[in-house]
Amino acid sequence: MPHLKKPRKQEPLSKIWDRKAQKSGLRHTVFSVNGDQYTGEWLDNKKHGKGTQIWKTGGAIYDGDWKCGKREGYGTYSRICSKTNEYAREYSGGWKNDKKHGFGTHFYSLSASYEGEWSDGQRSGWGRMYYANGDIYEGEWLKDQHHGQGMLRLSNENRYEGTWKDGRKSGHGKFFYLDKGQLYDGFWVDGVAKCGAVSDFGREESIMPTLYPIPKVHLMDQASVLMESISKYQEE
Repeated sequence: MPHLKKPRKQEPLSKIWDRKAQKSGLRHTVFSVNGDQYTGEWLDNKKHGKGTQIWKTGGAIYDGDWKCGKREGYGTYSRICSKTNEYAREYSGGWKNDKKHGFGTHFYSLSASYEGEWSDGQRSGWGRMYYANGDIYEGEWLKDQHHGQGMLRLSNENRYEGTWKDGRKSGHGKFFYLDKGQLYDGFWVDGVAKCGAVSDFGREESIMPTLYPIPKVHLMDQASVLMESISKYQEE
């Protein structure tokens, strides 16, 4: 008798479609239902490797590294400029877990930018900020605020060098009034000078020097007097 072959068991269509939908390796542009599109590498149905994402809402584009569906590594984020209708770079640098991380440069406007370290999407670590009004801050940051040692140079060239806390001058610092030819060296609390000494500094080169130079005051023990005054504010 002839041997009849048993028909092969067909795989359910649902499993076939699911297998075909699992994206891995390099793919052409994949469009989402909301209009977003991605072109690049995949792994286990997640963006992984090099790729470019375009968001329809907001007109933003990211070109760089991905890991398990999130931006991680090095990449550039740009937005559509309303004036030119072209992409303008907003951030270029490191990413981790879909947030700015490591060293990177953020362009806030044509005249304002930050270059330095980031952590969890915020300026943290060392960095230099160029403000739109011409001021420049260079030093340490924590959670988007000046924190630690840093120098703020104002647009008129006056500058502060010293300690910061939560975005304010706090602790020991020096403020150079180069326009007047004076220097304040002392202690600050919440951005306010509390205890210190003012002396002439570069008075001959200043553009608006004071009418009279500051007379010298001599103390028997200037250091101990200053420390005693500072300790009062530290105790408060």
